[in-house]
Amino acid sequence: MSLVGFMQAGNATVYSGSWRHPATEHGFLSASYYQKLGRTLEEGCFDLMFFDDRLAMPGVYGGSVAEAVLRGARPVKLDLSVVLGVVAAATRSIGLGATYSTTYYSPFHVARTFATLDHLSEGRAAWNVVTSINDSEAQNFGLSEHLGHDERYDRADEFLEATTGLWDTWEDDALVLDRENGIFADPDKVHELNYEGDWYKVRGPLTVPRTPQGRPVLLQAGSSGRGLAFAARWAELIFTGDPGIEVARSHYAEQKAKIAEAGRDPDAVKMLPMAYTVIGESEDHAREREQLFLNDLVHPMASLTLLSELMNYDFSGIELDAPITDELIESSSGVRGLVKNLRANFGGETMTLADLAGHRATLLQGPRFVGTATSVADQMEEWFDTAACDGFVLAATHSPGAYEDVVRLVVPELQRRGVFRDRYTGTTLRDHLGLVRP
Repeated sequence: MSLVGFMQAGNATVYSGSWRHPATEHGFLSASYYQKLGRTLEEGCFDLMFFDDRLAMPGVYGGSVAEAVLRGARPVKLDLSVVLGVVAAATRSIGLGATYSTTYYSPFHVARTFATLDHLSEGRAAWNVVTSINDSEAQNFGLSEHLGHDERYDRADEFLEATTGLWDTWEDDALVLDRENGIFADPDKVHELNYEGDWYKVRGPLTVPRTPQGRPVLLQAGSSGRGLAFAARWAELIFTGDPGIEVARSHYAEQKAKIAEAGRDPDAVKMLPMAYTVIGESEDHAREREQLFLNDLVHPMASLTLLSELMNYDFSGIELDAPITDELIESSSGVRGLVKNLRANFGGETMTLADLAGHRATLLQGPRFVGTATSVADQMEEWFDTAACDGFVLAATHSPGAYEDVVRLVVPELQRRGVFRDRYTGTTLRDHLGLVRP
């Protein structure tokens, strides 16, 4: 089983009410806060911690960022290259991942950033590939509106071709470092890329030698038709949003088949749904904590603000009891596949705007494992053992306490059952994940 910590470099976890929880530490503007998170997850032998990101405050709802700022609906987002740098210095084994957009960055910038991180962390870097989702991000980069859904993925395919090509411009043994003869590197083993596509032209070579992992690990979370195909071609970890075990099993089988159709080994790609864990001394205690964590701390306006950001659609003029229709989903240019998965979990019942907004504010598109440490481990093991997933991306109801609960209580139970490691046996993130070095 693979375990990944789902991070935000800001005022809240992916659960937008987390900043209000009495046990949450408000250290999100300090290096020591993120270093503590890294050390906690490393103590629990997690494969990876990765940080989500957006390139704008949520500002689609009502055309304003006011509600996001007022309600703490994730308005703070620090620069991830700096955050991961300070975490790398405080940890030794855990993988370190960041979200970078193929829509608003350039292949050379991303290739250099993650190659540098892979070297300085001694082989622990991962890139969560996203295409960005809304007009607010576009407007921070001099554009009036975001690219269309499929167009973003067409551009992203070229972006990955160029970026992975740049990572390969240095051969493994290009560095010579011969002091006596004054030979730094072999020029026959450092190559121009000369990539040319419809969207990008990149000469190369990269200014960073080949990295310990060969290439950083690639994560991706596309769940629409176009997103599934993109993940099948590129992803080594696929981050999913499957609300129930039957939906997850169907998605798992479909995605693995697409990976095989793309000519890759399905067993070499891990699928990891996002999940919450709420752990108590008893089942009743856990349910009480769940009520506080996931139901009592989210303001309705935070829900609508985050939903508008996700869908790139202004819901300010729509009633809360309005149904979510196919036409509404298709009229948005944001994350479509996630919403379709949520609707499937409703079992034919009508999903309203209020239902969807509540899911977005708490990010409940994945399972919620609630109970004692033993029963939470039971639930996780059922998903893992029945072809629903290869592990989990664990989100926090509050931070760092939710992760401390998992590491202290659930991880030892999984280790006793033999489904999770009790120590790191390799040195790189690819070693942890059992991935071949390219």
